[in-house]
Amino acid sequence: MAVAVKRAYAPVQAGDGYRVLVDRLWPRGVARDQLGIDEWRREAAPSEGLRRAFHAGAMTWGEFRRAYLAELKARRDELRRLAARARQGRLTLVFAARDERHNNAVVLMQYLKMLGAE
Repeated sequence: MAVAVKRAYAPVQAGDGYRVLVDRLWPRGVARDQLGIDEWRREAAPSEGLRRAFHAGAMTWGEFRRAYLAELKARRDELRRLAARARQGRLTLVFAARDERHNNAVVLMQYLKMLGAE
């Protein structure tokens, strides 16, 4: 299973494979043709309340991760399609956050890999 994460502001590369935007909001200052996504999966993003709480510093990374995983588990059937896509070839989860290690795409990548192992 080949799943990667990449910032929306990084250049599109041929090796990215199938690119999916996994944020609820469109990345600021990026035109649709610049982003080069194949799909926008808003439902794969954290809920608005969870996103706001994490960005406001009201919860730690660990708290955010646990809460987001609970949301993902509730959407397990919808996300199986993304896991299946990753088994077919490279899947790149595109996100806008500045922090490349602590964001929803990282958690979603881990969750998809777990789904793919089932």
